[in-house]
Parts: sequence; structure tokens; C-alpha cells
Amino acid sequence: MHHVAEALLALGGAFLVCGLVARAGVPIGLPTIPLFMLAGVLLGPHTPGFVLVGEPADLELVARLGLVFLLFYLGLEFSLAQLTSGGRRLAAAAGVYLCLNIGGGLALGFALGWGTSEAFVIAGIVGISSSAIVTKLLVETRRLGNPETRVILGIIVIEDLFLALYLALLQPVLGGASGLAEAAAGIGIAFAFLLVLSVVARHGTRWVSALMRTRDEEIVVVLALGLAITTAGAGEHLGVSDAIGAFMIGLILAATPTARRLRQLTHPLRDGFGAIFFFHFGLTIDVGDVLAVLPQILAAAGTTVVLAVVAGVVAARLHGLGRLGAANIGLTVLTRGEFSLVLASLALAAGLDPRLGSFAAGYVLVLAVLGPIAVYSSPRLARGIPRRLVPGGSEPAGRSNGVPLDLDVGTSSLHELGTDLLQVRVLPGSRLHGVYMSELRLPDGATPGLLSRDGATSAVAPHTRLRTGDVLLVFTQPAQRHDTERRILAVHRSGKLAHWLGDTGT
Repeated sequence: MHHVAEALLALGGAFLVCGLVARAGVPIGLPTIPLFMLAGVLLGPHTPGFVLVGEPADLELVARLGLVFLLFYLGLEFSLAQLTSGGRRLAAAAGVYLCLNIGGGLALGFALGWGTSEAFVIAGIVGISSSAIVTKLLVETRRLGNPETRVILGIIVIEDLFLALYLALLQPVLGGASGLAEAAAGIGIAFAFLLVLSVVARHGTRWVSALMRTRDEEIVVVLALGLAITTAGAGEHLGVSDAIGAFMIGLILAATPTARRLRQLTHPLRDGFGAIFFFHFGLTIDVGDVLAVLPQILAAAGTTVVLAVVAGVVAARLHGLGRLGAANIGLTVLTRGEFSLVLASLALAAGLDPRLGSFAAGYVLVLAVLGPIAVYSSPRLARGIPRRLVPGGSEPAGRSNGVPLDLDVGTSSLHELGTDLLQVRVLPGSRLHGVYMSELRLPDGATPGLLSRDGATSAVAPHTRLRTGDVLLVFTQPAQRHDTERRILAVHRSGKLAHWLGDTGT
């Protein structure tokens, strides 16, 4: 009983401390991930002073749930249809970014001389951005409407997909394979696991949708968590990372009609348990160990800055953007966060060089501070990019032909405007395919806004015809949201004659 009380006090204290440091840091523009990690460092057993959690193992299960929820929610954020919706230029930009940063990270890993397995882990730590911090920066800087933002979002989506493949490739490293045959077997099992889940995501959506089809939010959450944790556990049992299983089951559920509800219902779980994951990671870090690898951390941060800017320039050239677009792309995807720490945590659990944990912690902290500063300063920093490298686009905002712009454009949240936004994705097999906007007949107070198709975004018209893979944005008054969702669901199931067939979307 006494042990249970201590565990509850430690867990409650961890949640409370994470909330307090986030409340103090967010108003001054600091991302929450490094703040949670820093709280764990300061209140852990390796730092003199008050120790909140003396034994990190006490929070290990809750921290692993945080990892599962982080990757599960990441999978929920997009579906397999997004793999082909970005266009070749977007895929090329993301490919260049990954090749430069993963390749540069691998070269850095070998240069550090910590070992071959460690080099591949360092490549992942250095090579993949934090989708959470990137998205947060785009919102805070009011750049969601910028032309380069679609490129940035495309890069982080493809990065998120790549991480599942990279974790599979690293499975022999993280599993401690002792020879080539064992390594090949580990990769084969990981990819077979991915293949089975991918087939379910592609062809089993109907059965998964039937399982999740209920208006009871409690049942939806319980079923989703059961699927996520069970799949993660199955992956771990097969010698595959639990992170892969959680990500893939999220990807499967993203293709179901309940995806939007699941994102809303599981978002608090991701944030709450995710905070404990980062806090727990901080508990394992010794500040002295971080200082011991400070030169390597600074070398990695400098390499990342250079490679991110180069990738931004290449992406800007591919999309006809100017120097400001190049700077915004390169500097916005500069920050590292959740995946770097996830990978370091898995590497430590696999018994690799313990310096990896200190390296990842210091590296994430440095870029978490440097990244937001660079993003806010991008209009000024963009002028340092030679014009000949990025001939397209326009000059950094602020002046036009030497004359200051006298224009103030602000943004407002949909909540402030009293409007809800629905995202409708036309999935394979949906009866929405082939329906004209004039036939959709949404309730009064609901207005179709934008249509995303094949990487391009356009306004809709009555003669616009929906196709598989389309993403339709519908603006609706809160009072009409429920009726709008029911109408869309009815057409999804029964087509444009849903009303005559008696399908009301319930």
C-alpha cells in the first residue's frame, strides 16, 4: 500500500510539474517538449536537490503508454491516400530533405566513432523534424496561409511515414542482432508486420469501421485504446518496436469515418501521457553527461542548420518560391523533438552507448531554443541566401521596391468567428465519389469551402465533382454541425440518393 501511495504521488507530481513548467514557458514562445524533458532532468535522481522520482523505472509503463499514444495519434493525422496526393514535386522536396539530413546524420554518426549501430541511431536522431513543434510554430507565426506551408506540411507528413520504415530497418540494431542472418530476419519480421497492417489499412477499412461505428464516445475511446495498446504489444512481442504497431493502427483508423472523433477524443491522452514520456526521458539524463558530449551536440546542431537550409533552397526552387520561402521551409523544419527522443530511448533500452541519451537530450534542447528564434527571424535571415540560388518568388516581406508595405493582415481562429470546420476525405469505396457539389445538398448554414486534389487547392463550385482522394473543407455554424455530419455520412454510404433511400446518416 505504501509503495502504491508513493507511485501515485510521483505520477501526480510529474503531471503537475509538467503543467507548471509548460505554463511558464509557452507564453515566451518555448515548445513544451524540451520543457517537460528539462523538468525531468532537474527533478531526477542525477541532479542535486529535490528529487521527485528517485527511480525512473517507477514511471516506465506510463511513459511507454505515452510513446504508444504519441505514435498512435501521429498515425491518426493522415491516411494512406495522402501518400499520393502531394504530387511529384512535393515528394521530391521531402526526399531531398530526408537524403540530406539522414545522410548527413549518418556521416556525423560515423565521424563520432561511437559504433556502427550508434551511427544509424544518430542518423535518425539528427535527420527527422518534430512534427508537433513544426505545426505549433506555423500556427504561432500565422503562416498557415503562406505558399510554402504546404511544402513544409508535406515534408513532415512524409517524414512521419519514413520513421515507421526507419524503425523497421533499425530493428536488428535495437534488438541486438548478432549476425547478418539474424539482422535479415529482424528486418523481415518488421516489414512483414508492416505489410500485414498496411494490407488491413488498404482493404480492411470496412470491418474496422464497423467495429468503431457507435455514437457512444466512451466505447469509441476504449476500443481505440485497446487496438492501439494491443497492436503495440504484439509488435513488441514479435521483436518489432511497439512504436511501429501504434503508428500503423493509427494509420488504419485514420481511414475510417470515426477518425475525426478519435483525434478529438484521444488528443488529451496524447498530450497528458506524452508529457510523462518526455519527463521520464529527462529523469534518465545526467547533466554532467550532457556537458561531456557538448562538442558533439554543437557539431550536430550546426550540421542540421546547414543541411536544413540547403534542403529549403532545393524545395523552394522545385516549387518556384523565393528566398523567403526557402528560409521559411529550412528554418521551420529545423527543430527536433519527439522522434529523436523516442529513438534515443529505444537505443538505450537496447543497451547501446549510453552517451546517445545525453546527446539526444542536449541536441533537442539546443534546437528547441534555436529553432523558434530562427523561424521568427526568417525574413531577415532570408536576405543572406544568394539570389542566384533561388531566382523564383518574391522578396522577403516588409518592402516592395524599397517602399514599406502599408498593409496589416491578421488572422482569426474559427472559434472567434463562431464557425466549425469539417474535413471530409473521400476514401476508396465511398459513395461520395462522383457526386457534384450541387447534389451534396448540405443544410443551411453549411458552406463548402476548399477542395484539395492532387496536391492543389481550389475553391469549389456547384459543378465541382468529388473524386476518390479528395479532401473537402466545409465551414458550418455550430448549431448545424451535427446535421451536416449526418448528411455527409448518408451520402458517403448511400450516394446522392441517400434521402430517397431513407439513409439519414444516423
